[in-house]
Amino acid sequence: MIKKTTPGLLLSGLIAIVLLPACKDKTKIYADNDPVIKNMDTSVKPGDDFFKYANGTWLKKNPIPGAYAAWGIGNVVQEELRDRMRKINEDALKANAPKGSNTQKIGDFYYSGMDTVDIEKRGITPLNDELKKIEDIKDVKGLIEEFAHLDGIGVTTPLGTYAGQDSKNSDKIMLQLGQSGIGLPNRDYYFNTDAHSVAIRTDYKLTHLPKIFRLSGLPIDAAGAAAKQTYALETALADSSRKLEDLRDPYRNYNKMTLAGLSKLAPDIDWKATFQKMDYKDVDTVIVGQPEYYRALNKALHDYSIADWKNYLRKNLVTSFGSYLSKPFDQELFRFYEMVLYGSKEQLPRWKRVLDLENGVMGEVLGQIFVKEYFPEKTKERYVKLVEAMRETFKEHIEKLDWMSPQTKEKAYYKLSKVMPKVGYPDKWKDFSTLEIDRGPLALNMMRANNWQHKFNAAKLGKPVDRTEWGMTPQTYNAYYNPSNNEIVLPAGIFAIPGFKDENIDDAIIYGYAAASTIGHEMTHGFDDQGRQFDAKGNLKAWWLPQDSVKFTQRAQMLINQFNGYTIYGLHINGKATQGENIADLGGIVIGLDAFKKTEQYKEGKTINGFTPLQRYFLGYALGWLGQDRQEALQSQILTNEHAPGFMRVNGPFTDVPEFYEAFGIKKGDKMWLDPDKRVKIW
Repeated sequence: MIKKTTPGLLLSGLIAIVLLPACKDKTKIYADNDPVIKNMDTSVKPGDDFFKYANGTWLKKNPIPGAYAAWGIGNVVQEELRDRMRKINEDALKANAPKGSNTQKIGDFYYSGMDTVDIEKRGITPLNDELKKIEDIKDVKGLIEEFAHLDGIGVTTPLGTYAGQDSKNSDKIMLQLGQSGIGLPNRDYYFNTDAHSVAIRTDYKLTHLPKIFRLSGLPIDAAGAAAKQTYALETALADSSRKLEDLRDPYRNYNKMTLAGLSKLAPDIDWKATFQKMDYKDVDTVIVGQPEYYRALNKALHDYSIADWKNYLRKNLVTSFGSYLSKPFDQELFRFYEMVLYGSKEQLPRWKRVLDLENGVMGEVLGQIFVKEYFPEKTKERYVKLVEAMRETFKEHIEKLDWMSPQTKEKAYYKLSKVMPKVGYPDKWKDFSTLEIDRGPLALNMMRANNWQHKFNAAKLGKPVDRTEWGMTPQTYNAYYNPSNNEIVLPAGIFAIPGFKDENIDDAIIYGYAAASTIGHEMTHGFDDQGRQFDAKGNLKAWWLPQDSVKFTQRAQMLINQFNGYTIYGLHINGKATQGENIADLGGIVIGLDAFKKTEQYKEGKTINGFTPLQRYFLGYALGWLGQDRQEALQSQILTNEHAPGFMRVNGPFTDVPEFYEAFGIKKGDKMWLDPDKRVKIW
């Protein structure tokens, strides 16, 4: 339920935006550098394509750089972040810090990633020990043991295990199993007949897989045969994997069973011994997301030879760590997973890639240093106030609903009151003291970091749920709602507007860009098609009256139908798969708007650079989706992602908001006109 995600967009960044009272004369402050006016393309009619009207000039002046599949405001923010992170890393390199300290780990990780002479010299040798373990597999028992081992160091296997909150008892951590094991982004790539899917799987099957096997040491003929069998094995697993939209049903994807029940699904796996080897101790009950997948896995253990499975694991090992090896491995993985899938033209400079890796494996180590230097406590306090303003307005919206019964409303008020906001950065940081990082091979550092994360997750079993834990770092340009905790997590980076001082942003922009696009969006996730099925404590539990659920579903179906009607590069947006994000977008917009109407700026009604407060609110929201994507990235997103493309997250929900028509004089006949009886109103 993450707010912003775009293929190829590395979502990190931080510039503090402080919510201060509006300046007396924004017109003068914005005279040469208005955060929204400078991006506009007024040759486009707002009623034809509001996204291009609001952002078109920026799009023309900022083509997508070769190293990216997409380029937008989040990337601009990240560039500033990387410069700051680089300084932190270079200072750590020089510090001669004591072993085990955060500074030592930061400096040594950066060193190992930047030591290209050693990386090129070693080639595939950092993987030799792991390749030997795979080669030594003799039977199904040994194969399953190797699944367990590889899973613990971050290699994709068919087991799909993780420790997470029980959806029906959020105070308890349970071992969960879900579909896994395939090399393409999701199951549809193996079966869809559209040109995009066909081209990608053809490259994967005939070019990428043979190349990976050759790089791993197999002769040409053997590599071709291994590629063919590996693709067939993955296709068998994909055939019993669920579609993107089917993964949205929390009840259907919740199947609690004992180990005896799990053994009926896959009797050829000794689950108790396997879980022990994976650091999951004393497991007697599990939650299985997709039981049919595990039946298919058990069948595949016999349908494919041990030699086939060994080749499959060899490919997965190289795929997981090849980007940290010498150029031939790194370049082929970039070619397929970035160029072919998402349209990137060139790689990022190495220092940026190393920083991104570091941020991924120990981002809170960097975050602790970062917030001390760049994000003061007083800024965090101001965002907390904006969250409460949005909560108050959301409650007012629930009160006014004409389709929800008083009984369900009372429970909705209660759930809303219990939404826990996490703003800016954690109050308690993760302890990385047991993570070992040195100046040796980058691939080995990554294995140890993956294993640290695996053990950190596995250790949660049998312990009280830590509801203070964050799933993102503070220097992240993103946000999320977690239904099991009934929490919204708002990292400091998501509020960034690059190039502007905090105090110089008017409320209209802040409420569109931050309150609507982020805070209201994440709050509404608690009441979307999935989130509404969880109660105030985060348990999957029916708390709606049946007639209210029916009315909600009818309104949600209108939004599904609306987005099903949008076509991009010959592919229809999947309205069912994206409905949660679309509901949250629409909810954030209408709630943020009513919260903005309480501000002095709205009440005064003064124009800034010729635009009313209401107009600036919608422009501010569009600023949050400023960016553009390559064709390949958009096509991949439509097939694999529960988020609609960014420009549709502006144009789509705006057509459902009456004030949008009022603000920009949208009339029947304009391309964005939607007849009033077709406009969706949920929250």
